[in-house]
Amino acid sequence: MTAVKDKKKAETEEKAEKEPEAGVKVKEQKEEAEIPPIFEVSEQEEIEYLNQKGKEKPEVCGTEGESSSTEAGQEDLVNRLKSDLEQREEEILQLKNQIEEFKDRLLRNLAELENIRKRTEREKEEYYQYALSDLLKELLSILDNFERALKTSEEETNGKTFREGVELIYRLMLNLLRKYGVQPIEIQDRKFDPALHHAVMSEESEEVTEPEVKEELQKGYLIHNRLLRPSMVKVVVPKKN
Repeated sequence: MTAVKDKKKAETEEKAEKEPEAGVKVKEQKEEAEIPPIFEVSEQEEIEYLNQKGKEKPEVCGTEGESSSTEAGQEDLVNRLKSDLEQREEEILQLKNQIEEFKDRLLRNLAELENIRKRTEREKEEYYQYALSDLLKELLSILDNFERALKTSEEETNGKTFREGVELIYRLMLNLLRKYGVQPIEIQDRKFDPALHHAVMSEESEEVTEPEVKEELQKGYLIHNRLLRPSMVKVVVPKKN
């Protein structure tokens, strides 16, 4: 029995020495067989995946609820925007109506101003044409007196009566001028005033130290304290050494 065991042991060791490489190859094949393929899923992994997916279902339901809430919020926002848009359109329409109304008023006012301007120009022209109507009407009465004086023959009047008639007409003329604010310029103290007097003649004298009016050649007049016509005068000036 012992001899038989020793013989089997020796054969086994010899066989192991002869086939070392085969054992290595078998071992490598076993290790390669133990590596699972990339896309191969085991039954246990599949069960875990299904359980995990089942746990995620409530979360998916929650996401759907949030999506519904988001859609409701978006719809509410769209409705508010539509309402604001309608309100803005209504305001724009009101503004357009106001603009049309203001435009119509502006055109009416412009037309009225144009009519006023034309009427003013017409009235101004008529004023310039007929402003002196009252004055000229009163001058006609003085002209009538001149005509009556000229019609009187020399036999009917003497020199005194003719002078009295002329003086009467002169007084009538002065009164008429005063009525319209016209008054003659009076020379006081024979002092020469260049603002009121116009010197048409002059002479030198040692008796004066400043220009003086020697003679009034034509009377000047003021209208409402404004110069209407200067007095034509002869002036005496100091003699030059």
